[in-house]
Amino acid sequence: MPATTCLYDQVLSLLRQSSNARDLRHLKALAWMVTALVCSGRLSLPQWEAYVPSRARQAQSTERRWQRFLGNRRVRVKSLYVPLVLAAIHRWQGRRLYLALDTTVLWNRYCRIHLTVTCCGRAVPLLWRVLEHPSATVSTKRYLPMLRLAHRLLQSYPDVMVLADRGFANHDLLEWLSQSRWHYCLRLPSDVVVQGPRRHPVNFSLD
Repeated sequence: MPATTCLYDQVLSLLRQSSNARDLRHLKALAWMVTALVCSGRLSLPQWEAYVPSRARQAQSTERRWQRFLGNRRVRVKSLYVPLVLAAIHRWQGRRLYLALDTTVLWNRYCRIHLTVTCCGRAVPLLWRVLEHPSATVSTKRYLPMLRLAHRLLQSYPDVMVLADRGFANHDLLEWLSQSRWHYCLRLPSDVVVQGPRRHPVNFSLD
């Protein structure tokens, strides 16, 4: 238990530096959840109980504590999470920052649009939005507000590259990216015809 308590103290200290939460109990609950997740290596509430000191006589009491936190509407996930990501990448301001824009369909009912920071082959979520939408293809108006917010958050990063798949290839996104002065790289089908400023179509065939 001393090892988990030490990790908990470090996580809580980091959360308090990056958050202005009004209720310290929210941060304490989150710190124990992160500690238990790291120690157990499992995304399972019952598996976390062994790593959290508690006076509760029943194991379900601790699990209900996590459930209350997850269902608490006063807890703003992005206000807790985004400052941590920005703090983790603050030393990258002199280098190119790669952002990946993608979608994931869950249970053929929900579509999650996520903007991630890519590092060492990993994708670290920065911003996201969940829609009740059965397809991975979404309209530009659904994710442009998220890109605008990311642009404000990353004002101190002069060199940003956005990576996206063919589902995001549309004029509205390209226009916004050009105005934002971000670099971009979109993966397109081999038979896409691009209309340039000279009004002469160019067929980019990879065959």
